[in-house]
Amino acid sequence: MRDSTEADRHCLVTGANRGLGLEFVRQLLVRGERVVAACRHPGRATALNLLAGDHPGRLHVLPLDVASARSRDELVRELPLVLDGARLGLLVNNAGVLHGGERFGQVAEVDLETSLHTNATGPFLLTQALAPLLADADGACAGAVVANLSSEIGSIARRDEFRTPSYAIGKAAQNMGSVLLARALAPRGIRVVALHPGWVRTDMGGAQATLAPAEAVAALLDVIDRLGPGQSGVFLDPRGQRLPW
Repeated sequence: MRDSTEADRHCLVTGANRGLGLEFVRQLLVRGERVVAACRHPGRATALNLLAGDHPGRLHVLPLDVASARSRDELVRELPLVLDGARLGLLVNNAGVLHGGERFGQVAEVDLETSLHTNATGPFLLTQALAPLLADADGACAGAVVANLSSEIGSIARRDEFRTPSYAIGKAAQNMGSVLLARALAPRGIRVVALHPGWVRTDMGGAQATLAPAEAVAALLDVIDRLGPGQSGVFLDPRGQRLPW
């Protein structure tokens, strides 16, 4: 169960204009949390802006292209004004990209670079830059959680076919970033986890996927809520079970 000390927590969700990111925003707001929703084009994020109107003062929408250093820097500058002296209790690194239809012999360098920048480098550098704004553990209060939305496709141990190589490589690199961030932030009691959401019916997952976004996010939030103090630098599925790297 969720600890009462986490009530009214400040959360940041990237890639929040659609899919899992948008659903994270919805469910966090229902729980009474304060949310900063980041996406590349806030002016086009109709669903997010409607939510902001329904939750005045509790939802702020800010621009972020996680693959852009300038955009990350701008978010880091703006965020303290939105937080108004508070610290982040939850950072959900959800923004990602998947290139479909890749075949061996035709994998493009630009797709590999885009995947690494968006799925691995960007979330790592954003978390590093936001580290001063993450809440430390303090007595009975747990420290912040950094939840990196990964995928079992990034599990090296589970790869038995050639499929979505740029995405797989990007998520495998992101997993290493999660482990390193966990080690760096451990002295402050901040936990970092890599989470596999399952096969979800989003633009990325496709219409044939087995899980609705609402189901997937509810399961992931339950996993986050149940994290123990020693559960950092781990790779978990929607049931909270460990996945092989």
